[in-house]
Amino acid sequence: MVAYGIYFGAANSVQQIAADAARTAISGLNQTERQTLVASFVTNNASGYPFVDASKLTYQANDSVADGSQFVVSIQYDARNLPIWNLFPGIAMPGTTITRQSTIRVGGI
Repeated sequence: MVAYGIYFGAANSVQQIAADAARTAISGLNQTERQTLVASFVTNNASGYPFVDASKLTYQANDSVADGSQFVVSIQYDARNLPIWNLFPGIAMPGTTITRQSTIRVGGI
């Protein structure tokens, strides 16, 4: 339970970073401004989330290909450095990369 609790805590933090970065991006007037806002948010804030080493994050931030009125922030976290992998070697564990995304509508109502 401890190992999975740490993993779920990290996964929740990654999801929250994606959601917070997407909300920050909404103030950008175009894709380039939104990408700059996401980069700034991740750089300045990601280390403040529980179980996350900001240097292990990668992200993409782009207008949605399927719906141009939406902006998508995807975050990948290399979770190999979490202390859970050696706690219980016999237990099946989830993958070492946590991927989450958040979508937000742009352009007003």
